Amino acid sequence: MLRVRSFLVAPVLLAGCSVGPDYHPQAAAELGVPDAYSVTPVTTPEDLTRWWQRFDDPVLGQLVEQAAATNLDIAQSVARLRQARESLIQNRASLLPTLSGSGGYQRNENLRGGGRSFTLPDGTVVDTGGGGTNSFTLGGSASYQVGVFGEIRRTIEASRADYAASGFDYATVLISVESEVARNYVLARLYQGQLANARASLTIQDDNLEIAGFRVQAGLVSSLDSEQARSQRAQTAATIPNLDQQYAAAVARIGVLTGQAPGALRTLMAPAKAIPVGPAAVGVGIPGDTLRQRPDVRSAERALAAATARIGVAKAQLYPALAITGNINTNATSIGNIGDAITGGLFAGLTQAIFNGGRLRSQVRTSEAATDGAFAFYRATILTALEDVENAVVALQSAQERERQFAIALDAANNSAILSRSQYRTGLTDFTTLNQQEIALLSARNGATQARADAATALIALYAALGGGWDSTTIPEAPVRAPASSEAR
Repeated sequence: MLRVRSFLVAPVLLAGCSVGPDYHPQAAAELGVPDAYSVTPVTTPEDLTRWWQRFDDPVLGQLVEQAAATNLDIAQSVARLRQARESLIQNRASLLPTLSGSGGYQRNENLRGGGRSFTLPDGTVVDTGGGGTNSFTLGGSASYQVGVFGEIRRTIEASRADYAASGFDYATVLISVESEVARNYVLARLYQGQLANARASLTIQDDNLEIAGFRVQAGLVSSLDSEQARSQRAQTAATIPNLDQQYAAAVARIGVLTGQAPGALRTLMAPAKAIPVGPAAVGVGIPGDTLRQRPDVRSAERALAAATARIGVAKAQLYPALAITGNINTNATSIGNIGDAITGGLFAGLTQAIFNGGRLRSQVRTSEAATDGAFAFYRATILTALEDVENAVVALQSAQERERQFAIALDAANNSAILSRSQYRTGLTDFTTLNQQEIALLSARNGATQARADAATALIALYAALGGGWDSTTIPEAPVRAPASSEAR
């Protein structure tokens, strides 16, 4: 027994030895991440879990949260997350022995011949039939792949990292969908605002056309004024169908993003509302904060960890592999004596690759190359994340400045248009001047509306670039139960 125990314990102790490199996360400074952004001062980072609430628009908040729950791209990422979890569970099972059992019953009958003769004490010979026999068997077997050089543990390590990466990929999709819903919502409100501007201009241009007609009839001006007024009105009216089409496309996109038919939100979005306005500034923090908040960066880091672990899996194939199997069986002619005779066996097998044409070492080099690629992708993801933040900060600052300047331009254009209308009615200016001022007013209105939308869009992009829209303090995990739709199938 002592020898058997030693034989069984030794492989377990050896299994604690894992070949291949151990993964150690690198600090931000080691990855060349700067201490601060070049386009904004260092500020305290904010909690951006539900950044859409800062726009103070209930409809926007409703649509973003609905998309987070029902979007089909998110549903696909949840399915991939569930697959990664099951893969981890399957690989963890390799740490335990595999047990199986069997049982059987067999009945044999002599269909012809096979009889026996018995001679009684008085000399009488009695012939008996062959009769039948019963056979009962029970058995069990166990097998265990020891993983002496850590190939099993490295495989589990890689699967665990893959599972975490899938969780961060889910968060990346979630952030993308949330920002896309908000962006299209801003576009829809922008087109509503531009439609309102066009219709307001049409009202004024109808009035100008009427005035020009009166002045032509009175012989005060030529028909050129009337034709100019008619032409400008038609050009303004021609912009409305295009704006209607763009508005419909934005609403349809929001519908699809929320997992509904394209026209499902027409009633909800029909009442015109102003473009949502968010806070003037956002606590960006430092680049290190962004790397912890951005799920795509964290996914790339976990992919690097998984690739590193797979080097150990490949290297372990160069060393001996140990497998232990055992079985126990019993065979009896009746249930009652099933345990009278029991046999068993134990086998330990050691295999070692001797010649494979360099295939196993090539697999090691392949895994090392994959790890180098994963590291390069990790660094590229970091740089892209920092680029996204800096671009979003500059875009927000630019949009806010344009918004301020367009506010001044709109005020001046409005005053000029009012003055030109008054002068044209009294004959102090010609229609060409009035027409130019009306065009300038419509342009200033649309410019101010566009700048307001650009500021909101840039703010949404900044929230997404910072990794807002999910709880970065946790690693997303797959739901315990499958969705009801999956169970129904």
